[in-house]
Amino acid sequence: MSSSLPFTKYQKEAEVAILSVLRACYLTKNVQDTLVNQDTLIKKDKSPVTVADLSAQSLISLHLLSHFPQDPIIGEEDTSELQANSTLRERVIKLVNEGFEREEGWGKGKTFDEDEVLKAIDAGSAEGGNKGRFWTIVIDGTSGFIRHQQYAVCLALIIDGQVELGVIGCPNLGPEPAKIGEEIIPNGKGVLMIAVKGEGSYSRPLTSETYTKLTLPSSPLPENPLTFLESVESGHSAHSIQARIGELLEVKRPSLRMDSQAKYACLGRGEGGVYLRIPTKYVGGKEYNEKIWDHASGSLLIAESGGICTDMFGKPLNFGVGRTLNNNEGIVAAGKDIHSKAVEAVKKAVEEVGIKKD
Repeated sequence: MSSSLPFTKYQKEAEVAILSVLRACYLTKNVQDTLVNQDTLIKKDKSPVTVADLSAQSLISLHLLSHFPQDPIIGEEDTSELQANSTLRERVIKLVNEGFEREEGWGKGKTFDEDEVLKAIDAGSAEGGNKGRFWTIVIDGTSGFIRHQQYAVCLALIIDGQVELGVIGCPNLGPEPAKIGEEIIPNGKGVLMIAVKGEGSYSRPLTSETYTKLTLPSSPLPENPLTFLESVESGHSAHSIQARIGELLEVKRPSLRMDSQAKYACLGRGEGGVYLRIPTKYVGGKEYNEKIWDHASGSLLIAESGGICTDMFGKPLNFGVGRTLNNNEGIVAAGKDIHSKAVEAVKKAVEEVGIKKD
């Protein structure tokens, strides 16, 4: 695999990251195709988590723990919901071991016991920071996963607070950008995207090692008018403010809504034009700090594709302050020319609801 990677930096890290994400994509897709109610838990914060989230985080962590044992890991999940549920615990162990039956490479056919599988999940408890190396993992878009729609398996390497390597696997995304007039988010056989800081970004089908360089136009092309990429659920972003931003930017097409970092993947290959995530606190919702795992891979993908990804006020995203983007609010990602216009529209729309930001 390594001989076909289009990078000179982080060759080993990239190879391990791709292998683990590919295996996690196959694992999660298999669960999604056969999902039953018993495979879903509701966490204390009322968000859903599936056996796929837990199994994939364990599988990826096992790869990282073997190859980079000194690197801390930040993951979204822990084993608290599994401790009293032996049926789901056994299902997770089975899925992890089945995951190692896919794809040639390290660990092929290896078997892990309950203790190893559960410890790998809980290995994701690191706190992060702005010094040294760590990885962050997420199976992003659990709600979309449960609806049999878009989700993403994401893994990023962060060094001294900077995202250096990002991988996004989208098992339900078509391998080619949609043509005008087609549904822009087709279900397909899946794609994997990878970015390395300073060395560009690339896409490949899940089933092939053929890499295609990604380029995000600085402004939407005439044949692909500006469209927003947004979260599906209004609880994740302020759709009413985002609609006003669309008016200010004279967006004529309806927003494309999907779960997960699949939005970054689509934007990175030139679909849409602007990814917006405006906190719901501006429309009466709760305070929420974005999690680093939800944006690390995607933000690097946009930057290395030629775009810009910042918070909603144009500040660079700071991945060196812990498990959240505590120094940032919201997200704006776009091509270089449209990004500044989008940020100005965000500021104006927010001011209109009575909240000013310098």
